[in-house]
Amino acid sequence: MKIIIAGAGAVGTHLAKLLSSEKQDIILLDEDEERLETLNSNFDLMTHIGSPTSINCLKEVDVKSADLFIAVTPDESRNITACMLASNLGAGKTVARIDNHEYLQPKNKDFFKELGVDSLIYPELLAAEEIISAMKMSWVRQWWEFCDGAIVLIGVRIRENAELLDTTLSELSSSESPFHIVAIKRNQETIIPRGKDTIELNDIVYFTTTKKYISYIRKVTGKEDYPDVRNIMIMGGSRIAARTAEYAPDYINIKILDTNIDRCNRLSEALDNRIMILNGDARDMDLLIDEGIRHTDAFIALTGNSESNILACLAAKRMGVAKTIAEVENVDFIPMAESLDIGTIINKKFITASHIYQMMLDVDVSNVKCLTFADADVAEFTVKKDSRVTKKTVQHLGIPKGFAIGGLVRNGEGILVNGDTQIKEGDHVVVFCLNTMIKKIEKLFN
Repeated sequence: MKIIIAGAGAVGTHLAKLLSSEKQDIILLDEDEERLETLNSNFDLMTHIGSPTSINCLKEVDVKSADLFIAVTPDESRNITACMLASNLGAGKTVARIDNHEYLQPKNKDFFKELGVDSLIYPELLAAEEIISAMKMSWVRQWWEFCDGAIVLIGVRIRENAELLDTTLSELSSSESPFHIVAIKRNQETIIPRGKDTIELNDIVYFTTTKKYISYIRKVTGKEDYPDVRNIMIMGGSRIAARTAEYAPDYINIKILDTNIDRCNRLSEALDNRIMILNGDARDMDLLIDEGIRHTDAFIALTGNSESNILACLAAKRMGVAKTIAEVENVDFIPMAESLDIGTIINKKFITASHIYQMMLDVDVSNVKCLTFADADVAEFTVKKDSRVTKKTVQHLGIPKGFAIGGLVRNGEGILVNGDTQIKEGDHVVVFCLNTMIKKIEKLFN
């Protein structure tokens, strides 16, 4: 697949690195020669100096032969224009990064399609959705639902009181088991586990289950005394904060603290009256105490500074907040943030990459997620007629090491998979794998 990425900023560079490891034909386009120099020599991709809104430049990179054109410059208008030009010149599919969430309204979809923009990506809204999912369960590090919640993915940190501690997967597994363990993050290593693997202290363990067994997983992981999230405090009045407040459930009480008075005024005008906007520095411990930090169920740090977000979450934890969420856009800081045990980590680049992955896959994939903590992806495949995955039971499919089937949804019902399971046409199958390996399992679903 030939993919042209316009914009060598943080998102474009991360995507280029990620997709180049997939052995795709990648061209990274940017006007800044300095940005492109290190990428050209260190990664399996081509770079081109030029403007994505120049017709001559797009012709130079042979945009008409591109299967996918992705515009992720910081300028929304430029991204839309670049996609319009690329589509007009013959690019197969176009994707534009945007900053205006109004463009995502269903009534505007056909309008942008007619312009030549096939898909719009608003990273801040995607991040807000991740945060809201993380808030649903205070004891969970990551939470995703597949097929309207028929299958649920739960990532949990294992502490000393967990019943599963020092237990092998083979001891936990049976045909009646109410969950599957599909991935384990241990220190800096991600494991797609087999029967002999053991759950150890401080592992982040990823379970798949159905909703009726969530309370059971909460019990065996020792998280029954964690409070449910009702009151949250957000540091930073960013676009992510605004979208999080806008789409959070009504039963959650929200306070947003920001040091910029103009931004506070804009948020007050834009958001519902139930959301309290405060002009102040959330790093001020006295202010946090005055605003009820000790009675807050979740603290979310969403400033543009990764270090400040990490430190603020550490401070909130010391003040007794059970659930903390930090936006960490500097990828190099993520291992440090994880080692400090700050809670859920949000990274727009990873989230955006998950959506781009979905567009790359040849089979019918309705959902692709990147596990921020773990170097792993999870995809939801829809099984087609006569695909290879329907020919044998799971244990005889020859699923390679590094992959795991977490469950399937048939006729709206979630089903946990074992070796004797026969996958059928129309099933929605949840698959886990190490990063950059999704395409290797496509052939089973073709």
